[in-house]
Amino acid sequence: MALMTAYLVTTKNLDSFLNSILSAKAPERFNNKFLESLDFRSSNDRLFIGLLKGLDFIDDSGVPKQRYFDFLDQTQSKRVLTQAVTEAYEDLFRINTKAYQLSEEDVRNKLKTLTQGQKSENVIRLMASTFKALCDWAEWTALAAKPKEESKGEKKKEDGGAAGGVDAVDAVKQHKHGTPATLHYNIQIHLPESRDPAVFEAIFKSLKQHLLE
Repeated sequence: MALMTAYLVTTKNLDSFLNSILSAKAPERFNNKFLESLDFRSSNDRLFIGLLKGLDFIDDSGVPKQRYFDFLDQTQSKRVLTQAVTEAYEDLFRINTKAYQLSEEDVRNKLKTLTQGQKSENVIRLMASTFKALCDWAEWTALAAKPKEESKGEKKKEDGGAAGGVDAVDAVKQHKHGTPATLHYNIQIHLPESRDPAVFEAIFKSLKQHLLE
């Protein structure tokens, strides 16, 4: 089961927490001491450590993993978190590939099903609010565009297109835009049984007239 059960009691500091990580040097171990050095000192703030473990940013002993270091690159931080959320809540995304668009109430209902009633209403509520807060910080543009690209590729296969080849529609488009289109013809000629050279000369003369000119 791939469903992160770690949650935050309150998500109001999530944005400042993630930004604090981005502005700080990665620690040897992400523990309570390091958390306090980032100025997160309350008992509720300690839940951030469990959240990072659930997102595969740190291991069970608090040592940063590759995802943590990838996240520090601010040009890709949001995309890294998107991947982390997708994996941490894999079962939820299996039910709905656009789970990040669900309302918090819908997320709660899905989580009730996935946890098979083993979590209290309050825990389910906190799990749902944590998921939504993470989704709000992440970036889903690339993920939303991916299915369109796949469906376009599948449609081309259904239409008889081959990867790297040129189908009839593409050939017409290339011709309109002045791009040479490469078409290959396979012509089979069944010659009659005859010893008269004039018969064959007539056949090849006709081929030259209708195909080669």
